[in-house]
Amino acid sequence: QVQLVESGGGFVQAGGSLRLSCAASGRTLSWYDMGWFRQAPGKEREFVAAIMRRDRSTYYADSVQGRFTISRDNAKNTVYLQLNSLKPEDAAVYYCAAGEYPAFQDWGKGAQVTVSS
Repeated sequence: QVQLVESGGGFVQAGGSLRLSCAASGRTLSWYDMGWFRQAPGKEREFVAAIMRRDRSTYYADSVQGRFTISRDNAKNTVYLQLNSLKPEDAAVYYCAAGEYPAFQDWGKGAQVTVSS
């Protein structure tokens, strides 16, 4: 099992940017496909982005394609999510996850992203 801790959340105005980080401990991230998910109040958790361990190919939800970028630095045991052109509907708790895409079994506790209109 790998332990995941998200950071970098916060408050931003619409159109602004944030970068979320997900630091892993316990095991090396290079063993895992990594994903980001989000959950807004009253809504189900939804997939945002994923990056594969073998070739670093990436996948995105249609709602964030072209605005968000997932990346990984295996040497730092960290995964990132760059959020650009943020919209109020992007506000949510963002979770980092590790596993074998599309199934993720290890999860962080989440980071809050608030976007004002």
